[in-house]
Formats: sequence, C-alpha cells, structure tokens
Amino acid sequence: MNEVTGRVNSQYNKIEYYLQLRKTNDSLVKANEKLYNKLKIDFDLPDTVSKTVIDSIKVDSLVQFRKYNYLEAKVVYNSFAQPNNFIELGRGATGHIKKDMGVVDPNNSVVGIVTDVSNGYAVVMSLLNKDSRISAKLKRNGDVGTVTWDGKEPNRLDLIEIRKSAKVNKGDTVFTSGYTTAFPYGLMIGTVDEVIPDKSSNNYFIKLRSSANFYGLQYAYAIDNLEKEEINKLLDKVKKQNQ
Repeated sequence: MNEVTGRVNSQYNKIEYYLQLRKTNDSLVKANEKLYNKLKIDFDLPDTVSKTVIDSIKVDSLVQFRKYNYLEAKVVYNSFAQPNNFIELGRGATGHIKKDMGVVDPNNSVVGIVTDVSNGYAVVMSLLNKDSRISAKLKRNGDVGTVTWDGKEPNRLDLIEIRKSAKVNKGDTVFTSGYTTAFPYGLMIGTVDEVIPDKSSNNYFIKLRSSANFYGLQYAYAIDNLEKEEINKLLDKVKKQNQ
C-alpha cells in the first residue's frame, strides 16, 4: 500500500508540477512581453531637430537675408525602381512639415518635394518620378532648364530646355535656380554626364548624374521657406490683377 500510495503521490506531484509549470510559463511570457516593450528599439523620439539657414543672396542691401528652416526627418520608406517613386518621412504636420516643401539629403543635394502630409508622416515625390519637375541652372553659364526623369535608370536624370548655343560640357554642375519657393538658390542636383543635340529642336538632351544617392537614403531635410507665404500672396495678387 505504501508503494502504491507512493506511486500515486509521485504521479500526482508530476501532474501538479506540470500544471504549475504552465502557470509559470504563462507568467514568464507576460513578463517577457513587458520587457520586450521596454526595449530601446521599440521607442523612437519624434523628429524635432531643425536648423536655420541664411541665404547668401541679398534682395536689397536694406532688407534681411532670406531665411530657411531645415527640418530633419528619418526616411521610413524609399522606392527607386518604379516609374513613379516616392519617399516617406517619419515627420509630418506636428513636426511643422508642409506640402510643397523642398527636400534634400544630409549633403544638401535635392531629393524631391513634399506632396502630402499627415500628422506624423510626409510623402515626398522623388526626383526619380516621371511627374517631377525641378527648375535648375547650369553653373558654367547660368542657363536655366528643367530637371526631369525618364523612368529608366535611377540616379540618372534629364536636363531639358537648354538651347544649343549654351556651352555645356561633361562634368558641369547643375543646381537649383532659386526661381521657386521650394528650394533656395544653389543646391546641388547633379553633374552633366552626357550632352546630346536634339535634331528636332534648338535644344540639347542633357543626361545628369544625380548628386543625391537614392539607394542609401536614411535621413533627409525638409526646407521651410519662412517667406513663402508673403511671396505667394504677392504673386496671387498680381495674377488676379492680370486676369
């Protein structure tokens, strides 16, 4: 009887131990969940860094320099293999990013323009988008054209509307013209890679190598033109008067 009782008690203890072990495992799973949710990787501070940039071009000797505010943001999504590519930033309206802001990489090279904003995120139309149009200027002679993309090769752009009388050589620098409120004057867009005369017009087809590296883009800056509203208000007034 003692032997039988001992065996029964032993089996009962195993069952009780197993049930207790399940409770312990459940407790450990819950404890691990709490610990995992406290890991540093699970937390992310909102992008709030900014810097003020002063344009080097004076409008008038008695007027202050035009100022721009650069808003840092992490790149949370980036495409470069589609005909129409977009970049998503981990900073939005609550971080003072607005539609139509120009966006550059950490080296101040143009990457695109903000097209849509939510509270926490912003979508940027990349230069590698067939609908992208950026006003640009050749450093060598100051001729102004438009930078586009043909949807084929990433990091290779097109500069159009440059007349054949312009002197253009491989390696020439192309930068922002400053003719829009999205970008200050003089930000790098790319360098001339190939110059092809267009037989059907008086212009060149110019291929550029983009300054921004779209393959490894991790951070970007949205540019807030602090005088944008005043400029646009004046332009709207003039347009209405000439309608």
